[in-house]
Amino acid sequence: MTNLPTFPAMWTDVVDLRDFYATSLGQMAKRMIRRQLRALWPDVSGMRVLGVGFATPYLRPFLAEAERVAAVMPASQGVLPWPPEGPGMTLLADETDLPLPDRSMDRIVLVHALEATEQVRAMMREIWRVLADGGRLAIVAPNRRGIWARLERTPFGQGRPYTTGQLARMLRDNMFTPVSTCGALFLPPTTSRMALRSAPAIEELGCRWFEGFAGVNIVEATKQIYAASGLREEKRKRRAYVPVAQGFSRVRLNPPG
Repeated sequence: MTNLPTFPAMWTDVVDLRDFYATSLGQMAKRMIRRQLRALWPDVSGMRVLGVGFATPYLRPFLAEAERVAAVMPASQGVLPWPPEGPGMTLLADETDLPLPDRSMDRIVLVHALEATEQVRAMMREIWRVLADGGRLAIVAPNRRGIWARLERTPFGQGRPYTTGQLARMLRDNMFTPVSTCGALFLPPTTSRMALRSAPAIEELGCRWFEGFAGVNIVEATKQIYAASGLREEKRKRRAYVPVAQGFSRVRLNPPG
């Protein structure tokens, strides 16, 4: 079993998350993390992309490329409509029971999710189930060694932080294989306009020389498709949403075979 950090899990209310990303500091954090995610996935043409937690600030760059983009916001966190234009793409659901078919998503990003849930294993099993064979998962989690995890005035100071080693062990314990790691938010959380303007240069320096001091760790992983032949049986009989032209429709999935 993975030795998880002793910090308590804690969901941040969706309104507080929205308000944080409306600030100058939140906008900077969005740009820096989004840049790293975009470097991991430079082209998602024809793919289905899912965000779990509060991932909507990081999903917009994929809207123009992906076949479909959706965001699941956990019931303990709350939900907000997104995007403000066009059909809604957000769903409210338990993170341990995602209302999506098996192997239906090509890319999944977890933001403000892993550090908040008390049911890590159950959530990761759902991510495994929903992720397509050959798909990619990216986890954004507060860095246990970084200053952002030590200051409670941002959402990255809430919940359970992780080192990259702890994230890698957690992923392997839950049938994923880590393939790459990077960091973001090397600038301490500050409201100084001058400091915020220098964030891109500080990010470049931090990524090159001081990755262990990042505010968040980002780990990309693939699913181990040979690891759990019986996992799909756990969710055979369920109700779920399947993609349609203008969103998601609720239907009964037929059990396989």
